[in-house]
Amino acid sequence: MLVVTLTGGVGSGKSSVAARLSGLGVPVIDADAISHALTAPGSPVLALIAEAFGARFIDAGGHLDRAAMRALVFGDSSARARLESILHPRIVAEIQRRLAQLSAPYAVLEIPLLFETGQTDLADRILVVDLPESEQIRRVRRRSGLDVAEIQCIIDSQVARSRRLAGADDIIDNSGDPQALEDQVNRLHYYYLELAATRYA
Repeated sequence: MLVVTLTGGVGSGKSSVAARLSGLGVPVIDADAISHALTAPGSPVLALIAEAFGARFIDAGGHLDRAAMRALVFGDSSARARLESILHPRIVAEIQRRLAQLSAPYAVLEIPLLFETGQTDLADRILVVDLPESEQIRRVRRRSGLDVAEIQCIIDSQVARSRRLAGADDIIDNSGDPQALEDQVNRLHYYYLELAATRYA
């Protein structure tokens, strides 16, 4: 089975691409969804996070305070490394478990921080969803209401756009309209089907 990782900067449209691929019958494994499941209230992983960072990062309902944790790791690389050392081995193990259960020509792993976390070896191909930084900012503002400085901080904490593009095997330009995005997704879908048929025949 061909495995493709799907990534891109904040606001690039990764989820839109993943949804379109899923609609075409492609299995999509979402690393963020796995992370949320692993850190559910009462989970062993959440207990490890509380032990490492303090109970203040767990809210009154027993949930991880994601806003507080995000603020901490954006400004503290050592804190980010500590959090990643707890989460990422467990996320990777769950991804591999789910992949082993699949039977399909190809599958997609949606991993927003693919390059940042050094997980580029999880798949056969890397698909990057790209758009100019100014458009990223505009879309994130519209979606979340964050101010420009907050969005810029998020962008700056992620790998540079140039590095992401240099590491890509395939690129979707999402600076256009939804139809342009759908056309590119459809073309890549058939390309991946052909690639999978050739490689794993």
